[in-house]
Amino acid sequence: MIQVSIVEDNDAIRNGLAMLINATADMECISTYTDCETCIGDLPDHGPDVILMDIGLPGMSGIEGVREIKKDFPDIHILMLTVYEENDKIFDALCAGATGYLVKKTPAEQLIQAIQDVVHGGSPMSSHIARKVVAFFQKQPPKAMEEHHLSSREMDILTSLANGNSYKLIADDLTISIDTVRFHIRNIYKKLQVNSQTEAISKAFRDGLIK
Repeated sequence: MIQVSIVEDNDAIRNGLAMLINATADMECISTYTDCETCIGDLPDHGPDVILMDIGLPGMSGIEGVREIKKDFPDIHILMLTVYEENDKIFDALCAGATGYLVKKTPAEQLIQAIQDVVHGGSPMSSHIARKVVAFFQKQPPKAMEEHHLSSREMDILTSLANGNSYKLIADDLTISIDTVRFHIRNIYKKLQVNSQTEAISKAFRDGLIK
């Protein structure tokens, strides 16, 4: 059972999301909040698998909320669900520790799939958000991948992760097993000297690795 919490100050959206999650098999909304402060205070007793996080909230912003939550609860996946599509919001949220970034107009079926993907190692993003990320990469002065000793297959997988693809989709696209994907990702983490998918993607942002 995937346990989900929601941080959203719009009552209609928050209640609608909770109903959608509770109507989905193997998924449960265990708590909802209108602000980050209340959510953070409640986490020691009600730590979910996934948090759906808005950005524009009363008090602490969703991005700052991500940063604070990940300090003490690094294993909780935080999926941004917001109206903001500006590059600075996207990159700030991902660098703060968000595992994925969706806009609020995302169809219900895709949102449910994104929650499932994030639990199973994916980093889901709305398609046009992923294109913004790729465009950002392309504008950066590239560093040779040899500097990090990444193989061409590892670069393919890193790029696919940055595009928000799940392990299963990466495996299908590259015609390899999910275990092989995991093996390559462990090597990527080691070579980039990071400990998580979010850190790997953030380092790719900073270093301009993806061409």
